[in-house]
Parts: sequence; structure tokens; C-alpha cells
Amino acid sequence: MNKRQPSRQQVPAGPYERRHSRWYEIMLLGWPFQVIAGCLVVAVIPALLGWGGAFWRAMDPVRVNTLLAVVLSFVVIIFALRRLGHYSGSVVMAYIAPVVTVVFLLSFALLFFSRSPYSRPILALAYLLTLGWCYIGHFLGSRYRKLKLAVVPSGRVDGLDATRNLQIRHLSVPDLEGVRYDAVVADLEAPDLGPMWERFLAQCILSHIPVFHARRMRETLTGRVQIDHLSENEVGTLLPSPLYTVCKRLIDILGVVLVAPVVLPVMLLTALAIRLDSPGPALFVQNRVGLGNRDFRIYKFRSMRTDAEAAGARLASDDDDRITRVGAFIRKTRLDELPQLWNVLKGDMSLIGPRPEQRVFVDQFDAEIPFYIYRHVVRPGITGWAQVMQGYAGDADATRIKIQHDFYYIKHFSLWLDILIVFKTVRIVLTGEGAR
Repeated sequence: MNKRQPSRQQVPAGPYERRHSRWYEIMLLGWPFQVIAGCLVVAVIPALLGWGGAFWRAMDPVRVNTLLAVVLSFVVIIFALRRLGHYSGSVVMAYIAPVVTVVFLLSFALLFFSRSPYSRPILALAYLLTLGWCYIGHFLGSRYRKLKLAVVPSGRVDGLDATRNLQIRHLSVPDLEGVRYDAVVADLEAPDLGPMWERFLAQCILSHIPVFHARRMRETLTGRVQIDHLSENEVGTLLPSPLYTVCKRLIDILGVVLVAPVVLPVMLLTALAIRLDSPGPALFVQNRVGLGNRDFRIYKFRSMRTDAEAAGARLASDDDDRITRVGAFIRKTRLDELPQLWNVLKGDMSLIGPRPEQRVFVDQFDAEIPFYIYRHVVRPGITGWAQVMQGYAGDADATRIKIQHDFYYIKHFSLWLDILIVFKTVRIVLTGEGAR
């Protein structure tokens, strides 16, 4: 074995390039600095401009409420962006403006409806400064922060690909050669790992260098769970949180009630357009498979001809000739899914979850894809992780990847992942991406 073992001096743990000092890393890009310094910037600067240099000497309710709202909003924003950034496919820069806007709007609504005194100009200026601070922090982070992973060449370590902000080096000997890495990745179940590499991994841990299982890292980078290599025991650990399942049901009902005044007129106009465009009913009713592998009746706006499935059920494809003119538009804008809000109220579906399939496809995929049926452990949704990451699946191979996304959603079942899916869904609705 190579005598040069990694040590804290040889391999200092840290997420940045060697040329930057530890002080620079902590003070400029560390999240504690972002929170502390950011609060001072977004709260103190507006206060100085609006109330003068000695604003703290007369802390009346207006100033206290305004500064408290600004500081709390900023802390929530930083925390939310960090949590959203943990998931695969999350481009944080795309969510800075939506997150900052939503949080400040909620703060404004809370102050307004509670009739608490506050300063609108100070709150507005703090909002603009928060946007600027988050964008600058993201730019500096993406400019100087490039994650570096060292990969042990044993077992299944495929699927780990370098990206713009990720550098991957496949080791040839059990030595990091004095190079700084964020983590070491290895297939910890590989039969050919051997005592030499096992000793190397132990030394990395002693040197405060994280060691991750290749499967976990691959899952993090791709946003998918490899179902072909799951054991029955591993499937059993993918149970969604019972507490969040209950909370999610309450959120679904509240969400439908809140959007109903806006959605109902849109649904009326959509139904009218469908009836004028082609003969047949505006609504399309079909049996789908939902929670617990039970059938339910799903409601959608009809986007195809009435004889679309005369020759049997088949998945939608690109340039499908069964789709009507209005149908193409409502599919592109996802308006055809709006009647499923009734399914959400009934409890058949959730706002977010795996898309429900017809029984004939469920039986087919269950015979072809391992553990397929496990996706019914949660309620199906109007939108979901597979939809925002992949779009429609038109064959068994695409469905296999879709199921991997569904398993990722089930494994990481949480409020933060649902929020990320909402943001991605809004972007897809606005751009029409992935429609068929």
C-alpha cells in the first residue's frame, strides 16, 4: 500500500479551491456570514436612509415591527434557498426572485391583516436589497465554489458525471496526494473494495473528509433512485412521513379552496372552448390507479377526439394525431388538469405526487419494472417530481426513468421538495415545456 496516507495537513477539508484561504471561505461565502451580514445590510441600510443615523434611539412600534419583519423574512429566505438547493435539478438562481417575493408578500400580508403599524418604504427597500444580496451571494458562490469529489474505483461508481460546478476525479491509488476534496465517494458494498481501500476510507473519515456511498451520491446528482438494485429491506425504508402525510392533506384542501375563485372562471371558459372546437363532452372521465393500488375515477378536460381509444389504450406521443386544436393548447398550458382539483377535494389525489396511470399500464409496467407498484404508497398528484424533471413518458424505458424519479420523491417526501416542485411547475406552465 502507498505509504502516503491522507492527513488533515495533506487534505484540508473545505469546499473551495486551494488558492483561497480558509478565512475567505468562511467570511465571504459561509452561510453564517450570509445571515449575519445580510441582516445588517437589508435591515440597517433601509433604516438609516428612512429614519436617520440614530434610528435605534426611538424604537416605536412602526420601527420594531418593520425591522423584525425584515430580519425574519431574510432568515427564512436564506434557509429556504439552502434547503431547495439540496435537491437534484434545483438551480437556485432561478428560485431567488420567487422565494424572496413570496416571503416578503407573506410578511406584508401578516402585518397588513393584523393591523400592525409598519413602514412600507422600508419594507420595499429591504425587499430590493435582499434580492441584490441573494443574487450577489449566488454569483460569488458559483464563481468560486466548485465541489470536488474523489471516487474510489471499485464496484458500481458509474453515473457520476462532472458538471459546471462539480469536479470528479477517479482515484488510481489510495491517496489524495495532498489535493483538497469535499468528499470521497465509494461503493461501500463492492466485494472487491479490499482492505487497502477500506483503510484509506477510514483514514479519510479521521481526517474529517466525508465518505459517501456511490448510490447515495448518484441519487443526489440525478434526482432518481435506481430501482433495479433495491432490495426488499431498502424498499421498506422508503416509507413517507406519516406526520407530513396528514399535513399534506390539509394543505391540499386549503390550496384548492384558495385557488377556486380564480380557477372556476378559467375552467368555464376552457369547457366552452372545447365544446365549440370538437363534438363531444368537455370533460373526460377515466379510471386510474391511486393510493393503495385502488382504482378511482379521474376528471380531465377532453383534449382528444371522442374515439381516441377506440383501438385500445395507448400512451400519448409527440405530434399525436388524436389531439384536437384546443386540446393541444390546454395540454401545453396544463389547463386540462384543472378538473382534478375535484379529485383532490375527494381525497383521490394530492396537488403533488406521482401521476396516476390506467390499470392496463399499471399491470404492464408492474410485470416489466421491479417495485413499480410501490409508487402507490402515496397519493397520486396533479403535478410531481417526475413531471417537472422528465415530462411525459411514452414507453417502458421512459417509464422506468419516471419511476426512478417517483421513488426519489417518495424517499424525500417533504414540504421543501413540494415547494420546489411548485416552482418548477409554474415555470413549465409558463413555457409549455414537456407538453404532449
